[in-house]
Amino acid sequence: MSERTPKKRRLRNGAAAANLSTPTAQIFPNDSLAAATEDDRKNWKGFCEIESEPAFFNVMLREFGVKGVKVREVVSLDNDQLDFLPQPVYGLVFLFKWREDDPVKQEPICPPGIWFANQTIDNACASVALLNIINNIPDIDLGENLEQFKEFTATFTPALRGDAIGNFDFIKHIHNSFARKIDMLNADLYLKNQAASNNKNKKMAQQDDDDDDASFHFIAFVPIQGKVWKLDGLERQPQCVGHMKVNDWLRQVKPDIEAWMAEYEEGQIEFAILSLVKDPLLELLPSLASNVKAIQLASTQLDRMKADWREFAQSDNPLTGPDGEFELTQGSIDSGVLPEKLEQKLLGGTVQSLISTYQELTTAQASVRAAIKGELESDRNDEAKAASRRFDYGPLLRTWIRYHARRSIVESLGDSVDLS
Repeated sequence: MSERTPKKRRLRNGAAAANLSTPTAQIFPNDSLAAATEDDRKNWKGFCEIESEPAFFNVMLREFGVKGVKVREVVSLDNDQLDFLPQPVYGLVFLFKWREDDPVKQEPICPPGIWFANQTIDNACASVALLNIINNIPDIDLGENLEQFKEFTATFTPALRGDAIGNFDFIKHIHNSFARKIDMLNADLYLKNQAASNNKNKKMAQQDDDDDDASFHFIAFVPIQGKVWKLDGLERQPQCVGHMKVNDWLRQVKPDIEAWMAEYEEGQIEFAILSLVKDPLLELLPSLASNVKAIQLASTQLDRMKADWREFAQSDNPLTGPDGEFELTQGSIDSGVLPEKLEQKLLGGTVQSLISTYQELTTAQASVRAAIKGELESDRNDEAKAASRRFDYGPLLRTWIRYHARRSIVESLGDSVDLS
């Protein structure tokens, strides 16, 4: 990459660079091939690479303490696919093989009202991109730690915010919870080789940067104060993409992303797009509470008017009270808001109209419950994927190889491979 990026410019003086002169045995005093311990992760100065898997980003946000935001993959930039995303969409995270954009497009300084951080440490771009989005979402619950961090860095420059991220153990520990021993060793080896290449001919180093060594990188697109901004931690300042048009900012940023994709040769389509959206549960759970409240009211009215009304009502065992599976309490039910028209209908209806309304409510509840179950199941799957990614399979694999090597099975497998 270009030497003028904040990442390289500041990394030479950063904490991660200090790792380069430290023997591996001192960084990992235990067996360097053993699984990484919590102490290994805490003492390590770097950040690990994180794949563009929505589950990992969702788990990170939850552990950061952020509420009401969910990460969804954008499988296509087709308008139909964009319209399918839960609304509102707070921002996009774009993973691509990084190329430096024209610095002239950047703002002279970070505009007021925009929280933007540079990436000053290798491999921190996943956390930087997330923070560059969530710190610009109005009225979001960031959680205690990130709220204090945002206030603490409010007057910082983008570069100082980047340094603050690297020095904030709370963020670093959650990010590096995905680090396996091989990830840490590879990251340190990359930094060591990178430092060595800086001592070589500048032209040769530049050629290496422009070819196959270009790194994959996360950047963010965020609507802020009526404009759409590109927030790239490797650029010094934010870049304005344009003014928002009737809240349809996704279609507005679409040509810019497609232009980046078009710059790459055919067959080198290595991109990923993630969206940060409003968590559907924020509306689904209150909707279920209001539905149950309406069903309770309809049932009370019908019990007064016709004791055997249930014999005439067709329903699929709806929820009529608190339920732990759906995080439904009587307090949340009582706090449910009923549309005025529906409430009047329930209080002044006939037996027949109330039974009809009851059946409509139970049918609607079935759809809401199915949607909630889908979201909760998605959360559980995210946790399972994150746990699998965090597990270090290296020692198990090495044990398996040693076991088969002692029995000459590995050699026989190699002999059976046709390399022609």
